[in-house]
Amino acid sequence: MTEGLSSHSKQLSAAQYVLALHRPEDRVAVLVRNRARRQTMQRILAAEDISSPSFQEWLRRENEGGADVFIGMNPLKTDSTARTKESIREIRHVYIDLDEDAPASLPSIRTSGDVPAPNFVLDTSPEKNQVVWRVAGIGKEQAEILLRSLAEQFRGDSAATDITRLLRLPGFVNRKYNEPFIVRAVQETDAVYHLHDFAISEDSPEAPRRTSDGHARQHRSAPGHRSQSEADWAYAKRALARGDNPDEIIRRIADYRSEDKADPLYYATHTVTKACAALARPAEESQTVADRSSQEHDPQTRAG
Repeated sequence: MTEGLSSHSKQLSAAQYVLALHRPEDRVAVLVRNRARRQTMQRILAAEDISSPSFQEWLRRENEGGADVFIGMNPLKTDSTARTKESIREIRHVYIDLDEDAPASLPSIRTSGDVPAPNFVLDTSPEKNQVVWRVAGIGKEQAEILLRSLAEQFRGDSAATDITRLLRLPGFVNRKYNEPFIVRAVQETDAVYHLHDFAISEDSPEAPRRTSDGHARQHRSAPGHRSQSEADWAYAKRALARGDNPDEIIRRIADYRSEDKADPLYYATHTVTKACAALARPAEESQTVADRSSQEHDPQTRAG
């Protein structure tokens, strides 16, 4: 379950959550998927219609019949009849689906300092969460880069990094597993964030290359974001910490910076060497403190 909530946090019903995510007039996608029947239904409606008692009752009946219920995170254009990237009207939210190691990742999100406090945290099943931030002024391509970075840094589901993503609607049972689990959503803040509030790498060696008409890709960093070298160093530390081979990390960075650096291999080797030293330093310092403490408590040392 969610932890570390403030006294201002509040649990939301399905209807409240819809209107907390979207304006009443926003056109939003709702998906109802019944795996047992191999049946999927999508509806695109105004948020106020989705939150209405009659539509909520229909969703409840479908859920009781074995279907999962999902809601779109970003509103669609007025004339949209499908949920595609082209039909997204604006980026309203970014998010991360913590499917693997949520008990460790969620506290990391709250304490890392690299991302702001989440607007919404959903308990989607035991020890699994979805985390949502409300944003403004972020373009579609910027949003997907940020989504991939969030997933990479906090071990989220890399498949849930597209701007057309639907996430679970609270108040309904998660039918994916044998044991029924009622999805719960907690709103933690009303804040609206901008790109500079997310101090994580947008330009990582694990991000896809972007080329156009045969020209080299351009690296773009938003104001307030880490420099290129800081981003690579942070990436190297994360990759080393999770056990990646240093030579492979060097290869990735050198390949990714091949168009930016005069000697990308030297740059990558230097970056990874620095990252190795940074990770080793706390252990060495701890050992030094332990050795000093041992000497202070050793009678033979004190006698000398």
